[in-house]
Order: sequence, then C-alpha cells, then structure tokens
Amino acid sequence: MEHRPLGASGLQVSLLGLGAGAIGSADLAEEEVSRLLHGALDLGISLIDTAPSYGASEERIGRHLAGRREQVVLSTKVGYGVPGVPDWTGDAIVAGVDLALRRLRTDRLDVVHLHSCPLDVLRREDLLEGVRRMSASGKVRVPAYSGEGDALEFAIGSGLFGAVQASVNACDQRSMRNALPAAAERGIGVIAKRALANAPWLGRPASGDQAAAIYVERFRQMALAPGPLPWDELFLRFAAFSEGISACLVGTRRLENLARLVAAAAKGPLPEAERERMLQAWDRADRGWTGQI
Repeated sequence: MEHRPLGASGLQVSLLGLGAGAIGSADLAEEEVSRLLHGALDLGISLIDTAPSYGASEERIGRHLAGRREQVVLSTKVGYGVPGVPDWTGDAIVAGVDLALRRLRTDRLDVVHLHSCPLDVLRREDLLEGVRRMSASGKVRVPAYSGEGDALEFAIGSGLFGAVQASVNACDQRSMRNALPAAAERGIGVIAKRALANAPWLGRPASGDQAAAIYVERFRQMALAPGPLPWDELFLRFAAFSEGISACLVGTRRLENLARLVAAAAKGPLPEAERERMLQAWDRADRGWTGQI
C-alpha cells in the first residue's frame, strides 16, 4: 500500500483509507466489525475515518483496535452531539475531542474535522476560537474541516486547518478542480471521500441518500459508457490519483470488497485516455453542479 504525506502535517497516511460509517450499524455483528478493521490494517490501510454520527463506529474502533493503536491514523469529527453542550460552539468542539478520546480509547487523535458546518457557522469567532483551543490542547495532531463549496474555500484560506476532506469522484469534480489543488499548494492535506459516488452505475441509490440520488442523475447525464475497466476500479483510480489527493476513503461492510479496491489502487493512475474520458464527460454535462456533502 502506497503511503503519502498528509500535507505538511508530518503524518503519513495510506493511499486508501477506510470510511467507517458502516461499522457503526447495529445490524453488523461484532465479529464482522473485528474482521473488517483488522483486515484493513493487514492490507496496509492505516487511515480510518469515523464520526460521532456513525452510530457505534467510534466505540467499536476503540474496542477492536486498542491493541494496534500505533498502526492507525485515527480521523474523526466534532462540533455536535455532546450531551449538555450546544452544537456548533467552541465548547462543543473542545468537549467533542474529549468524548472522542474516550470512545476511541486513546490519548490522542490524529485528525479531527469540523463536520461539514456551513460558512455562516464556520466563520463565527467562538467556533474559530474553539478550533484554536483544540489545536493548543495537545490532544489533536491535525485540525481539519470536512465540507464543500464556499465553506471549504474559507477553511483552506483561514490558516487554522492542516487538512480538509471533500467529495471527489467522476460525478463530483467541482472541488477537485478548484479548492483542493489550492489546499495542496498551501501544504494542507486532502482526504477524498465518496470516491465511488455510491455506485451510480447500479441506478439504485439508498433510500434517503440525497447525494447518491444526485450522482445517479449526473451519471445518466454524463452518458458515461462502459470501458475496459470495472466501474468501481475506474472511479477509484480516478479519485485516488487526482491532483493533490493525500488519501482516498472507501466505505464497505465486507473485507472482500476492500481487498479488491486495494488491488485496484495498486495499479496506479488511470490510462490517460480513460481519465480524459471522465473529465470530458463532466465538462459536457456540467450545469454548475456543486460538491455533495
């Protein structure tokens, strides 16, 4: 597994990271969670990304990987969900770090994102002061922001964040072309999410997942025809080898799926003709499409 610098943070992260949303699902048995987490590390994946909104994900990661902490770059989110503390306040950020430390059974967090708050919230001075307090606490190595659009651009220019997370895939190229190269130039690490665009080639977005439904429609309008590569490999290699990307998150419930994607990423960048085909399909269909959170 290739490893890359997370910007100028000093951290090294695996090219593929595990998006741990599915790990929090109540219908995923503990033995399956353990197999997936340990299997990911055995495949060479070091970056694991979670959030307090992902059900029991943080607690399960802490429980199953406590003995392998030194092999993991732990990434989580803050800003909400702290009992007794108003959401999106400086206190929610600082208290959220302590809550995540307990759930993840660790004395430090490697990357901590503000979880997709909009620009009007992100610009509030009490919130920015909370980020400064978090950074000065010694409990967080890299303060980060996860989001899209004008809020992402503000975060990149603020000087407060060492990493950002945004959607990057063939059906979501806006941030990839604008904000994220600027982040990389500033030494800000870039974590790409939604690399597979929720598999729009299947035409069956999950119920209630607005972004997945949008990707299905964009995929239709882009008129992407099948090529020589499987769809998941095509999308993954497009995202993972885009300019400035430090790591690319993939989410799955099955270790076999993860192993297949690791093997696909090991093939390196797409053939230039395939990459150009996906870029041109976006250019033809784009109607001011925005990044999906």
